Amino acid sequence: MIARAFAALLLALAPATAAEKVKVGLVAAVSDAPFLIAEARGYYRDAGLEVETIHFDSAAKQMAPLATGDLDVGSGAISAGLFNAASRKIDLKIVADRSRMAPGYQFMTLMIRKKLIDSGKFRSYADLRGLKIALAAPGIGPGTILNAAAAKGGLTFNDVEKVYIGYPQQVGAFHNDAVDGSIMIEPFATAIASAGEGVRFATTEEFYPGAQIALVYYGEKFASGKSAAAGAFMKAYVRATRDYNDAIVDGKFGDDSNARDIVAMLVKSLGMSEANIRGSFMHAVDPDARPNIESIKRDIEFFRASGDLTAPVALEKLVDTSFIDAAVKDLGPWRPKTK
Repeated sequence: MIARAFAALLLALAPATAAEKVKVGLVAAVSDAPFLIAEARGYYRDAGLEVETIHFDSAAKQMAPLATGDLDVGSGAISAGLFNAASRKIDLKIVADRSRMAPGYQFMTLMIRKKLIDSGKFRSYADLRGLKIALAAPGIGPGTILNAAAAKGGLTFNDVEKVYIGYPQQVGAFHNDAVDGSIMIEPFATAIASAGEGVRFATTEEFYPGAQIALVYYGEKFASGKSAAAGAFMKAYVRATRDYNDAIVDGKFGDDSNARDIVAMLVKSLGMSEANIRGSFMHAVDPDARPNIESIKRDIEFFRASGDLTAPVALEKLVDTSFIDAAVKDLGPWRPKTK
């Protein structure tokens, strides 16, 4: 008994193992939710990690620090720039889903100016011909989605006039009749619809199901040089994606204690109002955080056809699901909570 008590005392007095520091790039959007959940609920701490978040205004600006090891984990939208960077041997890996579309979700929609709908000038996808459709930038995933919408109307991507402006500026462009539509995301779609200036003509699920919107990336130095920490991070992240999925009902946050807690996290971290978050449609995330590889392949094909991507891409070398495989094996299958 005395020996056991002495051993316990020695253990209590021993210095704690230092937490592994991990630098994570975020974009200060609602799709940061799993990262914020993992931090707030102690999942990183449970995994022996000390996470520092660094905000970037785009995933493109995360590529260089990921390559140098100044950033361990990156996250953000799919773009031709990502694959061009990969073709230049910038060392990074696609490791997980950050946001996507799925049945029942309206996070990303083809939004059309209400005046065109009311006048009957826009009735079908074929009416996209010659319209000014806003995209946040050239060479990004929504371009693939606009191409799919045009094809549904028997058109090509070049039959549509593209206007490249950021999502916040698109809200004003709808108000000023400067654009006719957009491949729009939340919360901007809700703002435009609430103002009576735009109509959600169709969710992207109707013409491009399962669109992969954004991804999680590991720098090669983190993936290989700190593989234990990379695995621990993924386990914490998958735990958080499952909490997120349990909080969503019909594409929006529900009202159980888990959902209320997550909404409060987003309000605190993003400076958005609770009404704005609850009024907006949320993105989907795979509960095991698995990316939609077929959607990524389709983006690559489009970027190459549009001229935004000229170098070959070895996607099988760029994607690494081993961290997800290990996390899911350890956590077991996801069992959604009854809602």
